[in-house]
Amino acid sequence: MRIAVAGATGNIGALTVAALERGGHDVVRVSRSLGVDLLTGDGLDDALAGVEAVVDATNGPATDPAETVAYFGTTTRNLLAAEERAGVRHHVLLSIAALSRVKGNAHYAGKREQERLVAAGPVPWTIVPATQFHDFAAMVASWTERDGVATIAPLLVQPIAPADVADILGEIAVGEPQGHYADVAGPEPQDLVDMARRTNEALGRTVKLVPTWSAVFGPEMAGDVMLPGEGARIAPTTFDEWLAEQR
Repeated sequence: MRIAVAGATGNIGALTVAALERGGHDVVRVSRSLGVDLLTGDGLDDALAGVEAVVDATNGPATDPAETVAYFGTTTRNLLAAEERAGVRHHVLLSIAALSRVKGNAHYAGKREQERLVAAGPVPWTIVPATQFHDFAAMVASWTERDGVATIAPLLVQPIAPADVADILGEIAVGEPQGHYADVAGPEPQDLVDMARRTNEALGRTVKLVPTWSAVFGPEMAGDVMLPGEGARIAPTTFDEWLAEQR
């Protein structure tokens, strides 16, 4: 199949490209750095010529809810319109598990708008909600790190390996549209603070972590809010296995 991956130079996008190419598919990389701009639509029609399926693994700004909703709204409308013109028959969107349970987060607001547009759009679709990735904890800590100290919320999460997410997206893209897919998650719950500590240790970094609900994430995300829902698809790679590969 000829499959396009939007956000192809990002973490999950690049892994999805690799997974599809291993499966023998012809992959079109869609990224602003490669000359295709989802915000303006420039280059989209040429990129999607002959494409049968599109995987949207794009990311966006997450500082202000209105800005984030506007960004995801514009890029998603442009992408879906170009897909309709090209005759694409399957749109696969990477989304976030527990999206409806977190109201105050800018990124979640943008992803909800993205899901709404895809579900109401002209192209048959599958929305794949994933839990946080194994590298999420250290990334979150890096956002607040100053002089070797970082604040981080003690979230309970059930993280998934980025490569497992990419494999699942690739598998779904070559199949028939399924609408709302089950949550996809890793095999076991983890504490975000402990994940960040262990990741930094594996990378040889010394960072003092201060657990708090007054930093990036608030108490509305406490408890089991971030865990996958009933009937989740459990990917195989544990956090320990992923961590061993980072050393």
